[in-house]
Amino acid sequence: MKADDPKTSLPARRSSQRGMSLLAVMASMTLFAVALMAVAPTVYIEVQREKELETIRRGEEVADAIKQYVLFYNGAKLPNSMDDLLEGLPYGTKKRMILRPSAAIDPLSEDGKWRLIKPESRAFINFGKRVQTYNNGLLPSSPSQVFDRFALPLVNIINTKSESDTEEADDTEIETTTENTPFIGVASQSKSKSIISYYGIENHSKWIFTPLFRGSGTSAINPRKQQEEQLQQEQESIPER
Repeated sequence: MKADDPKTSLPARRSSQRGMSLLAVMASMTLFAVALMAVAPTVYIEVQREKELETIRRGEEVADAIKQYVLFYNGAKLPNSMDDLLEGLPYGTKKRMILRPSAAIDPLSEDGKWRLIKPESRAFINFGKRVQTYNNGLLPSSPSQVFDRFALPLVNIINTKSESDTEEADDTEIETTTENTPFIGVASQSKSKSIISYYGIENHSKWIFTPLFRGSGTSAINPRKQQEEQLQQEQESIPER
Protein backbone atom coordinates (compact mmCIF):
# COMPACT_ATOMS: atom_id res chain seq x y z
CA MET A 1 0.00 0.00 0.00
CA LYS A 2 1.38 3.37 -0.99
CA ALA A 3 1.80 6.14 1.57
CA ASP A 4 -0.16 9.34 1.07
CA ASP A 5 1.63 11.90 -1.01
CA PRO A 6 2.48 14.82 1.37
CA LYS A 7 2.06 17.29 -1.49
CA THR A 8 -1.60 16.31 -1.96
CA SER A 9 -2.66 15.36 1.59
CA LEU A 10 -1.67 18.68 3.20
CA PRO A 11 -3.98 20.87 1.04
CA ALA A 12 -6.78 18.37 1.62
CA ARG A 13 -6.35 18.61 5.36
CA ARG A 14 -6.30 22.40 5.22
CA SER A 15 -9.47 22.43 3.10
CA SER A 16 -11.15 20.12 5.61
CA GLN A 17 -10.10 22.35 8.50
CA ARG A 18 -11.47 25.44 6.73
CA GLY A 19 -14.76 23.63 6.15
CA MET A 20 -15.04 22.69 9.82
CA SER A 21 -14.20 26.26 10.87
CA LEU A 22 -16.90 27.60 8.58
CA LEU A 23 -19.43 25.19 10.07
CA ALA A 24 -18.43 26.27 13.57
CA VAL A 25 -18.87 29.95 12.67
CA MET A 26 -22.28 29.26 11.11
CA ALA A 27 -23.36 27.30 14.20
CA SER A 28 -22.25 30.14 16.47
CA MET A 29 -24.14 32.69 14.36
CA THR A 30 -27.27 30.53 14.50
CA LEU A 31 -27.08 30.26 18.28
CA PHE A 32 -26.51 34.02 18.54
CA ALA A 33 -29.52 34.71 16.31
CA VAL A 34 -31.74 32.40 18.41
CA ALA A 35 -30.57 34.11 21.62
CA LEU A 36 -31.20 37.55 20.09
CA MET A 37 -34.72 36.55 19.08
CA ALA A 38 -35.37 35.31 22.61
CA VAL A 39 -34.41 38.61 24.28
CA ALA A 40 -35.87 40.92 21.61
CA PRO A 41 -39.42 40.95 23.08
CA THR A 42 -38.05 41.77 26.53
CA VAL A 43 -35.96 44.63 25.13
CA TYR A 44 -38.99 45.96 23.24
CA ILE A 45 -41.15 45.83 26.37
CA GLU A 46 -38.56 47.76 28.38
CA VAL A 47 -38.08 50.41 25.68
CA GLN A 48 -41.84 50.82 25.26
CA ARG A 49 -42.33 51.00 29.02
CA GLU A 50 -39.80 53.84 29.32
CA LYS A 51 -41.48 55.69 26.45
CA GLU A 52 -44.86 55.37 28.16
CA LEU A 53 -43.44 56.59 31.47
CA GLU A 54 -41.97 59.61 29.68
CA THR A 55 -45.35 60.25 28.04
CA ILE A 56 -47.02 60.24 31.45
CA ARG A 57 -44.39 62.59 32.89
CA ARG A 58 -44.84 65.06 30.05
CA GLY A 59 -48.62 64.73 30.10
CA GLU A 60 -48.69 65.48 33.82
CA GLU A 61 -46.58 68.59 33.17
CA VAL A 62 -49.09 69.74 30.56
CA ALA A 63 -51.94 69.10 33.02
CA ASP A 64 -50.21 71.23 35.63
CA ALA A 65 -49.62 74.00 33.07
CA ILE A 66 -53.34 73.95 32.17
CA LYS A 67 -54.16 74.24 35.87
CA GLN A 68 -51.91 77.28 36.28
CA TYR A 69 -53.36 78.87 33.13
CA VAL A 70 -57.00 78.40 34.21
CA LEU A 71 -56.31 79.62 37.75
CA PHE A 72 -54.48 82.69 36.47
CA TYR A 73 -57.51 83.71 34.38
CA ASN A 74 -59.90 82.65 37.17
CA GLY A 75 -61.62 80.14 34.89
CA ALA A 76 -62.59 82.82 32.37
CA LYS A 77 -60.83 81.04 29.52
CA LEU A 78 -59.00 77.89 28.55
CA PRO A 79 -55.83 77.61 26.49
CA ASN A 80 -56.49 77.29 22.73
CA SER A 81 -53.17 75.76 21.72
CA MET A 82 -49.96 74.42 23.17
CA ASP A 83 -48.40 77.77 22.26
CA ASP A 84 -50.63 79.47 24.85
CA LEU A 85 -48.98 77.30 27.51
CA LEU A 86 -45.47 77.64 26.08
CA GLU A 87 -45.70 81.43 25.99
CA GLY A 88 -46.23 81.48 29.76
CA LEU A 89 -48.24 83.86 31.91
CA PRO A 90 -47.80 87.61 32.46
CA TYR A 91 -45.53 88.38 35.39
CA GLY A 92 -45.04 92.13 35.63
CA THR A 93 -43.29 93.16 32.44
CA LYS A 94 -42.10 89.62 31.78
CA LYS A 95 -43.54 86.15 31.27
CA ARG A 96 -43.53 83.30 33.77
CA MET A 97 -42.87 79.97 32.09
CA ILE A 98 -45.34 77.21 33.00
CA LEU A 99 -44.38 74.49 30.51
CA ARG A 100 -41.09 73.13 29.24
CA PRO A 101 -40.84 72.86 25.42
CA SER A 102 -40.03 69.14 25.64
CA ALA A 103 -43.30 68.49 27.51
CA ALA A 104 -45.24 69.94 24.58
CA ILE A 105 -44.16 66.93 22.49
CA ASP A 106 -46.00 63.62 22.74
CA PRO A 107 -43.44 60.77 22.59
CA LEU A 108 -46.04 58.30 21.32
CA SER A 109 -47.42 60.34 18.40
CA GLU A 110 -45.71 60.21 15.01
CA ASP A 111 -45.83 63.99 14.57
CA GLY A 112 -45.25 64.69 18.28
CA LYS A 113 -48.52 66.60 18.65
CA TRP A 114 -50.89 66.08 21.57
CA ARG A 115 -54.61 65.67 20.98
CA LEU A 116 -56.44 68.61 22.58
CA ILE A 117 -59.36 67.44 24.73
CA LYS A 118 -62.39 69.72 24.96
CA PRO A 119 -64.37 69.83 28.24
CA GLU A 120 -67.58 68.61 26.58
CA SER A 121 -65.94 65.86 24.51
CA ARG A 122 -66.93 62.21 24.85
CA ALA A 123 -63.29 61.30 25.49
CA PHE A 124 -63.20 63.62 28.50
CA ILE A 125 -66.48 62.29 29.92
CA ASN A 126 -65.38 58.68 29.48
CA PHE A 127 -62.05 59.41 31.15
CA GLY A 128 -63.90 60.81 34.14
CA LYS A 129 -65.94 57.61 34.37
CA ARG A 130 -62.80 55.46 34.16
CA VAL A 131 -61.14 57.44 36.93
CA GLN A 132 -64.29 57.10 39.03
CA THR A 133 -64.22 53.31 38.54
CA TYR A 134 -60.51 53.17 39.35
CA ASN A 135 -61.08 55.33 42.45
CA ASN A 136 -63.55 52.83 43.95
CA GLY A 137 -66.66 54.57 42.62
CA LEU A 138 -65.72 58.04 43.85
CA LEU A 139 -65.21 60.90 41.43
CA PRO A 140 -62.33 63.03 42.76
CA SER A 141 -63.16 66.64 43.56
CA SER A 142 -61.83 69.58 41.56
CA PRO A 143 -58.44 71.02 42.52
CA SER A 144 -60.12 74.42 42.95
CA GLN A 145 -63.61 75.90 42.79
CA VAL A 146 -62.47 77.66 39.64
CA PHE A 147 -62.71 74.30 37.85
CA ASP A 148 -66.26 73.58 39.03
CA ARG A 149 -67.70 75.32 35.97
CA PHE A 150 -66.07 72.63 33.82
CA ALA A 151 -66.58 69.67 36.14
CA LEU A 152 -70.11 70.06 37.54
CA PRO A 153 -71.99 69.80 34.20
CA LEU A 154 -70.27 66.46 33.63
CA VAL A 155 -70.91 64.90 37.04
CA ASN A 156 -74.48 63.75 36.31
CA ILE A 157 -73.48 62.41 32.91
CA ILE A 158 -70.56 60.49 34.38
CA ASN A 159 -72.66 59.10 37.23
CA THR A 160 -75.27 57.72 34.83
CA LYS A 161 -72.70 55.96 32.64
CA SER A 162 -72.02 52.29 33.20
CA GLU A 163 -68.53 50.78 33.14
CA SER A 164 -69.34 48.88 29.95
CA ASP A 165 -70.03 52.18 28.16
CA THR A 166 -66.35 53.07 28.42
CA GLU A 167 -64.71 49.72 27.74
CA GLU A 168 -64.16 50.22 24.01
CA ALA A 169 -62.75 53.32 22.35
CA ASP A 170 -64.08 54.17 18.91
CA ASP A 171 -63.59 56.92 16.37
CA THR A 172 -66.27 59.11 17.96
CA GLU A 173 -64.30 59.16 21.21
CA ILE A 174 -60.84 59.64 19.69
CA GLU A 175 -60.92 63.08 18.11
CA THR A 176 -57.65 64.15 16.51
CA THR A 177 -57.84 67.91 17.08
CA THR A 178 -54.30 69.16 17.76
CA GLU A 179 -54.69 72.94 17.61
CA ASN A 180 -57.02 75.94 17.75
CA THR A 181 -59.61 74.67 20.22
CA PRO A 182 -60.20 75.39 23.93
CA PHE A 183 -58.92 72.36 25.84
CA ILE A 184 -58.97 71.08 29.41
CA GLY A 185 -56.55 68.21 28.82
CA VAL A 186 -54.36 66.42 26.31
CA ALA A 187 -54.05 62.84 25.07
CA SER A 188 -51.85 60.89 22.70
CA GLN A 189 -52.74 60.24 19.07
CA SER A 190 -51.50 56.67 19.50
CA LYS A 191 -54.30 54.10 19.64
CA SER A 192 -52.07 51.22 20.73
CA LYS A 193 -52.59 49.03 23.77
CA SER A 194 -50.29 50.13 26.58
CA ILE A 195 -47.88 48.16 28.75
CA ILE A 196 -48.44 50.45 31.72
CA SER A 197 -51.85 50.78 33.35
CA TYR A 198 -52.71 54.46 33.92
CA TYR A 199 -55.75 54.89 36.19
CA GLY A 200 -56.56 51.31 35.20
CA ILE A 201 -56.54 52.32 31.53
CA GLU A 202 -54.50 50.24 29.10
CA ASN A 203 -54.78 52.19 25.87
CA HIS A 204 -52.69 55.24 24.94
CA SER A 205 -55.60 57.07 23.33
CA LYS A 206 -57.64 56.87 26.54
CA TRP A 207 -54.97 58.43 28.77
CA ILE A 208 -56.08 62.01 29.31
CA PHE A 209 -53.84 64.39 31.20
CA THR A 210 -55.99 67.04 32.83
CA PRO A 211 -56.06 68.99 36.11
CA LEU A 212 -59.53 67.50 36.73
CA PHE A 213 -60.35 64.02 38.07
CA ARG A 214 -57.11 63.70 39.98
CA GLY A 215 -57.39 60.66 42.23
CA SER A 216 -56.78 61.24 45.94
CA GLY A 217 -54.88 58.64 47.91
CA THR A 218 -54.37 56.40 44.87
CA SER A 219 -51.58 56.07 42.35
CA ALA A 220 -52.35 56.78 38.72
CA ILE A 221 -50.00 53.95 37.73
CA ASN A 222 -50.76 50.50 39.10
CA PRO A 223 -47.24 49.15 39.74
CA ARG A 224 -48.32 45.71 40.96
CA LYS A 225 -50.46 45.02 37.93
CA GLN A 226 -47.78 46.48 35.70
CA GLN A 227 -45.16 44.11 37.12
CA GLU A 228 -47.48 41.10 36.80
CA GLU A 229 -48.25 41.91 33.17
CA GLN A 230 -44.60 42.49 32.35
CA LEU A 231 -43.61 39.16 33.94
CA GLN A 232 -46.35 37.36 32.00
CA GLN A 233 -45.25 38.93 28.71
CA GLU A 234 -41.64 37.99 29.37
CA GLN A 235 -42.61 34.39 30.11
CA GLU A 236 -44.67 34.21 26.91
CA SER A 237 -41.70 35.51 24.91
CA ILE A 238 -39.45 32.61 26.04
CA PRO A 239 -39.39 30.00 23.23
CA GLU A 240 -40.45 26.45 24.06
CA ARG A 241 -37.72 23.83 24.19
